[in-house]
Amino acid sequence: MRASAFFISTLKEAPADAEVVSHRLMTRSGMIRKLAAGIYNYLPMGLRSIRKIENIIREEMNRAGAVELLMPVVQPGELWMESGRWYKMGPELLRLKDRHDRDFIIQPTSEEVIADIVRALVTSYKQLPINFYHIQTKFRDERRPRFGLMRGREFTMKDAYSFDRDDAGCMKSYQAMFDAYVRIFTRMGLKFRAVAADTGKIGGTASQEFQVIADTGEDAIAYSTESDYAANIEMAEALPAIERRATPQETLKKAPTPGKEKCEDVAELLGLPLERTVKSIVLAVDRADERGAAATEIWLLLVRGDHELNEVKAGKLPGLADGFRFATDAEIREHFGCRPGYLGPIAPRRPIRIVADRTVANMSDFVCGANEEDFHYTGTNWGRDLPEPDLVADVRNVVAGDRSPDGRGVLAIQRGIEVGHVFAGLPYAQTMRLSYVDEKGQSRPMVMGCYGIGVTRLLGAAIEQNHDERGIIWPDAIAPFTVVICPVNYRQSEQVRQVADQVHAELQAAGVDVILDDRGERPGAMFADWELIGVPHRITVGERGLKEGKLEYVHRRSLQPTMIGAGDALSFIRSQLAV
Repeated sequence: MRASAFFISTLKEAPADAEVVSHRLMTRSGMIRKLAAGIYNYLPMGLRSIRKIENIIREEMNRAGAVELLMPVVQPGELWMESGRWYKMGPELLRLKDRHDRDFIIQPTSEEVIADIVRALVTSYKQLPINFYHIQTKFRDERRPRFGLMRGREFTMKDAYSFDRDDAGCMKSYQAMFDAYVRIFTRMGLKFRAVAADTGKIGGTASQEFQVIADTGEDAIAYSTESDYAANIEMAEALPAIERRATPQETLKKAPTPGKEKCEDVAELLGLPLERTVKSIVLAVDRADERGAAATEIWLLLVRGDHELNEVKAGKLPGLADGFRFATDAEIREHFGCRPGYLGPIAPRRPIRIVADRTVANMSDFVCGANEEDFHYTGTNWGRDLPEPDLVADVRNVVAGDRSPDGRGVLAIQRGIEVGHVFAGLPYAQTMRLSYVDEKGQSRPMVMGCYGIGVTRLLGAAIEQNHDERGIIWPDAIAPFTVVICPVNYRQSEQVRQVADQVHAELQAAGVDVILDDRGERPGAMFADWELIGVPHRITVGERGLKEGKLEYVHRRSLQPTMIGAGDALSFIRSQLAV
């Protein structure tokens, strides 16, 4: 490839709305161009990397036994009504009507359509197991699209769906996909972790995320310092920070805390560690009473003052699993007699359900709100000053230094970007009535798995992990070009032009993905472009070096020059690509 025959469009400045590194660098390097909020054109430079990502995915999916098909972007709404997700998905699901007033959606994923295919065409045990996949455009109408391709509305995803005879077969398919994902992200040259994760809106019985490690990641990952344990912070189990409850040493006292609504401020005023305070979070559950009338149940969740509520864990508690919301100020005043900031579990005005985090359940002599404005209780103790909680449960986020749930080491926290997710035991086999006939002629339910990779999101994730102040640093496997030849004075020097053309031809003939910059740019501008774009290997051809029969090689990550023989370019590049 010659640069004069390609399209290179770099910018000195990023757009004002580019919030993260990947968005800024992809825009400046001419990989993407914004069309509308959360919707991007993929320019030639960016599309080359996308195609390389897709090729790696296809190779490994095929190797794992999956079969490629292609499902449409526009899907009938009736399938989503059948599965129940027409109502559950909310405004992220883009709904539309055709000229006949029939409901359709722009697909965010394809569980319903693949289930419809399978129930019509896969009927016998002889056809199972089967795993279908496709790479297709998706659309999710994000309320606030941001971070470029990291949180866009339109994106490309690889989604695969396995169908098995039983749970054991499903877990075998799940493991095959897990192993394929490990190979995919390893081949792409990314640093990643597979972590336990919540099944979320997809559903299922088992779930793991693949997180690309990056300081700018939206997700927090908890991992053990001494074992392989790792989980998204939403799922990481928080063991009690206090192993057993101590004997009370203090009497209950009401302390004035004027204007101090936060645990941090209360602790500072009272001269106590923040770990001695308890935070109160009020939730509401709307349901019908015995006569069918609307009723609201109030729950008080208690976490230690230095901990944070984990809403995903709370949403799995009996009584909260069908949905909850945060209580309104009016509901709080009705049940506690004061405004938020001074709430506590002692003597509420109306009946409530109290859930104590495991750590709080083991606390003694703690500080909590007095249900009276400008006052808190000190020396609070379970069993003496208030009844034992209705429920003790893990409802907090883990923090660095917590004991690892597997008993090995302590937890550390790092940031990550979710690029892949595998699920087992999806509910669509039941809701969409997927069955097969077994060896005995009996009808049996299928078991379904689902496996997704964010193709275009991988572009952003790779850049967030691999960049410096000059621009992108692509891993070899997904760089738009692997090697760039930068000739100095290409149009003025016959010798430079001949050597550059010869090296380009040799590399191209050997199957190396190489581009020759024959645009005639000044050296500084030319080097700046390719450092911004992030091509990993650069060969510079200049008259000064050629006087000694040398070319200059630079790897994008180190930018340290190495002189190589003019006739050794191919063998040298091959040695670098093998590293």
